[in-house]
Amino acid sequence: MPPGAPDGPGHRRRTNVTASFSMELGGRTMTLETGRLAKQASGSVLVRYGDSVVLCTVVASPTPREGIDFFPLTVDYEERMYSVGRIPGNWFRREGRPTSKAILWARLTDRPIRPLFPEGFRNDVQVICTVLSVDPDNPVEIMGMIGASAALTISDIPFEGPIGGVLVGLVDGQFVINPTAEQQERSELHLVVAGTEKAVLMVEAGAKEVPEEVVLDAILYGHEVIKNTIIPTIKQMQAEVGKPKREVVLFTPPPELEQAVREAATERLRQAVRNPDKLAREEAVAAVGEAVQAELAERFPDSEKHIDYLLKKVLKEEVRRAILDEGIRPDGRGLNELRPIECAVDLLPRPHGAGLFQRGQTQVLSICTLGTLADMQKLDDLTLEETKRFMHHYNFPPYSVGEVRPLRGPGRREIGHGALAERALEPVIPSEEEFPYTIRVVSEVLESNGSSSMASVCGSTLALMAAGVPIKAPVAGVAMGLVEDPETGRYAVLTDIQGIEDALGDMDFKVAGTKKGITALQMDMKISGTSREILEKALMQAREGRMLIMEKMLACIPEPRKELSPYAPRIITMKISPEKIRDVIGKGGS
Repeated sequence: MPPGAPDGPGHRRRTNVTASFSMELGGRTMTLETGRLAKQASGSVLVRYGDSVVLCTVVASPTPREGIDFFPLTVDYEERMYSVGRIPGNWFRREGRPTSKAILWARLTDRPIRPLFPEGFRNDVQVICTVLSVDPDNPVEIMGMIGASAALTISDIPFEGPIGGVLVGLVDGQFVINPTAEQQERSELHLVVAGTEKAVLMVEAGAKEVPEEVVLDAILYGHEVIKNTIIPTIKQMQAEVGKPKREVVLFTPPPELEQAVREAATERLRQAVRNPDKLAREEAVAAVGEAVQAELAERFPDSEKHIDYLLKKVLKEEVRRAILDEGIRPDGRGLNELRPIECAVDLLPRPHGAGLFQRGQTQVLSICTLGTLADMQKLDDLTLEETKRFMHHYNFPPYSVGEVRPLRGPGRREIGHGALAERALEPVIPSEEEFPYTIRVVSEVLESNGSSSMASVCGSTLALMAAGVPIKAPVAGVAMGLVEDPETGRYAVLTDIQGIEDALGDMDFKVAGTKKGITALQMDMKISGTSREILEKALMQAREGRMLIMEKMLACIPEPRKELSPYAPRIITMKISPEKIRDVIGKGGS
């Protein structure tokens, strides 16, 4: 479907305290205001969209953080119950830790802006989106993404944006930008797309078995609105009220040290990285690092951090070179080759259903529990939903990657991965009328070497079928990767990426679905974006991989069991003739 929305950049309005910039999105006016609120922040933008209002602020520390090898960016969504005219339902009657919804919204903003900060930037940056007023027809998660981008763009913080984001629905066969609450109920697609003027950076989608071609068109349709409407408006803000960008100190190793590390490490890393076993490969790479550190310690004293950084850089270049030049991945697979797959059910005697899914060195045990409708989760957030009947939870203990860490509650990554798998399975869960049970699935990651969220989708499908849940169709998932050389334009799309390919590649593209179509999709780019050609190839290659995975799963359990576990609750539904109701409940309900 060709893009062609009437949305476009609007107008600018100034008062003595506020600069206001408007645009039309989805047939409604979104306004970005700055200059009145939170003026001590590095950048501050108030976003209005219908009756929804979100305040987005950004602050960067004045100096870099010492002793780290990553960019310390934090994005938080602050939900305020007054935004929906309610008092918090907890004992203290005030907001506590972020809800799962707030964490997912924060991740939606974090993922597309993170690649756009300068390489070697080590200053702490904090983005806070405070939800002040909520109108169910106007998505605050999209407002926060746009507001954070605008605040960064007009601030003095170095940022290679702006980005924009929209929600794309599919209602009655037509794409709709930022659909209303009523339209979302009827939509077959819930797709968030974010990107720069040139390319797509992030996609997050749930769908009701939508074909790959339609999903691709939806992504590009949303991007047209981003580059023709949102980006010009933010650029206009920057031109009129933006601050000059500050001078920053970037983490940059000396050139002579880089040359020394390359000479000492390149060939040894080339040999060390080619190993099908994850732990053996990591030990070999670590041994090379220790040897290079020892060899260069005298010539370059106090340079351990720089040498570690350069070793990772050389390792990344070697892995990518082997993939592009030789078509060889670290474990020896071909570009579209899956790792060995094993499936099993009925490993646990008492739970209502369990499925084990192993793909290479990623192993997930999923357990399904059935409860009565009284067991539904009660929600206390900003949405209109009050209860939740189907839940998927994802646990990632430290032993799954051979590490020692304190055990705490689920982190942002675990909440995000759990929600992705839940979204993938939701379209095939039977209705309450068909199956009057509350359903909870827990995925325990026992081993991890990449794609554990998609392994959770597969393991959960096995567990649901083993528990006798009459799902509409089995769901399988696979993670795709990308290695691209921007200078030559050469690229390779990888099927079923492992951990090292995720860490050193340019894209993490997770696709889940049935034989009929896609049910969930998540894409993150680590470079400046991607093209239609690459997206199309990744989607088609993912479909091929999903079908092969599905064959393995159906060979283990071909259909949902007809009988529930003897340990599951039994719910019997009876229809009573209206004229007999008084005989059941008694006179006056007595």
